[in-house]
Amino acid sequence: MTSSLIFEQDPIWNVLLRLLATLLVLFIVIRLIYYRYSRNERRVFSFFQMGIMIFLVCILLKTVEVQLGIALGLFAIFAIMRFRSRNLSMRDMTYFFTVIGISVINAMASFYNPARGIILINSVIILSTLILEVFFNKRAYESATLIYDRLELLAPEKKQELLSDISARSSKKVEKVEIKKIDLIKHTAELEISFRSTDILNHG
Repeated sequence: MTSSLIFEQDPIWNVLLRLLATLLVLFIVIRLIYYRYSRNERRVFSFFQMGIMIFLVCILLKTVEVQLGIALGLFAIFAIMRFRSRNLSMRDMTYFFTVIGISVINAMASFYNPARGIILINSVIILSTLILEVFFNKRAYESATLIYDRLELLAPEKKQELLSDISARSSKKVEKVEIKKIDLIKHTAELEISFRSTDILNHG
């Protein structure tokens, strides 16, 4: 009852409490989970700032009674338009969508008991992210994108030769290669390589 009164009586407390919850969940998901398993410092700032801005935009959208589904759809379209040409892995895109989901849910979702609802939903997000990282990632691989010039090695039967060549050039034990794009005019290919986390260079 007390938590409902706090949320309903003064709108500014509603916004502040939702913002604090959003920042806490973003910190746990981005800094404590994503960064721990990826060590990708460049994405941390972007995810944090994006989450905060999406939350604030959603709060403004809520004042004009935009439905939750419409708001989520708008940000999904934004994500496709903004990042379709970027070198983002599926994993990073998943975290990007998770950040959107956290911000939109905490800004716009209405629960019978606001405090319990927010705690429950965010707990599910945090636990699911952590469990998936622990059981399916285990810091096994780190990925990177590179431009490769030996198209003759992209044939399936030359996979081992391709892995050996890229490993020699990058000084990493590359174990997986995914072809992202081939440019026949420049005779180059854009590849996403995966290697063991123990091979990652130490980030200052």
